[in-house]
Amino acid sequence: MSKPIIDIKNISKIYQMGSQLVHALRDITVTINENEYVALMGPSGSGKSTLMNILGCLDTPSSGTYFFNNTNVRELNDNELAEIRNREIGFVFQTFNLLPRATALKNIELPLVYSGIKKYERIEKAEEALRSVGLEDRMEHKPNELSGGQRQRVAIARALVTSPSIILADEPTGNLDSKTGNDIMRLFQTLWESGNTIILVTHEEEIALHAKRIIRLRDGLIESDEINNNQVKF
Repeated sequence: MSKPIIDIKNISKIYQMGSQLVHALRDITVTINENEYVALMGPSGSGKSTLMNILGCLDTPSSGTYFFNNTNVRELNDNELAEIRNREIGFVFQTFNLLPRATALKNIELPLVYSGIKKYERIEKAEEALRSVGLEDRMEHKPNELSGGQRQRVAIARALVTSPSIILADEPTGNLDSKTGNDIMRLFQTLWESGNTIILVTHEEEIALHAKRIIRLRDGLIESDEINNNQVKF
């Protein structure tokens, strides 16, 4: 029986914009279990980015509860939140967010530096992560020496290197052509099939269809939360 990694109840998020109150999320309740492959789907302004930031411990809700691996996130201080982000959540962004002057290997080592892991262990783990995304021959290349797809693979390897509880991918194919995007989605499928929990944030239907479960948001509400019986597989 899979255990819940994410359990949020009655989450709301309100922003003050001048004299206006913006309700980005309204009373959201959702549970995500180990080894699920979930797409958070919705148009611009639906609340999916706000929900992603809360799930990734980058933002806090205005009300409601969030338990991550049975830990009440609202009770954590800034250092404890930073530790969860570094150890438990592997982030993959549309813009890759790689250090331009560092090699692929050094970029992947970075989360381990913050964890205080010894250098030889860091190199070993970073090399293993690069091999897992098929880039063992690009370890010493810098981002400007890599294609867009290779850069995203480095970013995915960096997300994997701490053996996180979840991989949180925000529009991971947004800056890639369709063929390269397919390669990245094939990699996510492989990672999910090997036991990883993946949460994919997208506004593209064809990308969401790769997930096993699709949560659709609109106007800060969950419009639907369904198993995807038409899951695209390679």
